[in-house]
Amino acid sequence: MTSNAHVRMYRTKHCPYCRMAESLLSGKDVEFEQIDTAGRADLRQWIAQQSGQRTVPQIFINGKSIGGFSELSALDKSGKLDEMLSVPATEDLPFPD
Repeated sequence: MTSNAHVRMYRTKHCPYCRMAESLLSGKDVEFEQIDTAGRADLRQWIAQQSGQRTVPQIFINGKSIGGFSELSALDKSGKLDEMLSVPATEDLPFPD
């Protein structure tokens, strides 16, 4: 599948759910950014404010928080993930790095 969406995943290096999310997205040939949150209290705080969650991974598609691996997998199984990935990003997204 070709993705037109902007996909960003906040993760840590040793997180098994992060690796599963990476595998799911890579298996769909989706290009996505990965940002390591290890040692980044500022970034973790921003993620919690945006998503309401303190765990990783946290995945954003076109600036919208979709949650972690469980939510990503559920979207994929329902067919909604492909729909979301087909929508191009329409503006620069204000993400911290």
